[in-house]
Amino acid sequence: MKYTMCVLVENAAGVLSKVSGLFSRRGFNIESLAVGVTENPTVSRITLIADGDEYVVEQLEKQLNKLIPVIKVKTFETGEFYSRELILAKVACTAGNREQILKIAENFRASIIDGDSDTISLEFSDTIDRVESFLSVLRPLGIRETVRTGLIAMEKGSGITAPKKAQIY
Repeated sequence: MKYTMCVLVENAAGVLSKVSGLFSRRGFNIESLAVGVTENPTVSRITLIADGDEYVVEQLEKQLNKLIPVIKVKTFETGEFYSRELILAKVACTAGNREQILKIAENFRASIIDGDSDTISLEFSDTIDRVESFLSVLRPLGIRETVRTGLIAMEKGSGITAPKKAQIY
């Protein structure tokens, strides 16, 4: 089963290496990884997806919490969070398929960010399933290149994943 984890860490050099090293030392693959600074510039948020069972995730949480730069670890339960991924896709464009690409962009509410006589570049953000659907519709037209951010996730409702003494900025 895939698990979505949020890890709050000190915003310092080498912290991401320590976190990813913990996974690799234990032989676990990180399927998606996104890192960014939070509302507090001294704290970064790592969102990752890992595959395993409940025991594996529990052990990873315990090991992550032992790392000095880790502030908080939260594994999201199914249904208690929403998530998004951003993708940029460059699609082969001809006079014959230009209208089809534009219609796909409109149907998915993707943004056209660049275009020339050979390609159209699209920006799309949604759930992983919708991103995969978007790609499956574009594939027959000839995807030249894709770039994906990795998943970001946030707890639903008023719950927050923040240090215990979080300040409002």
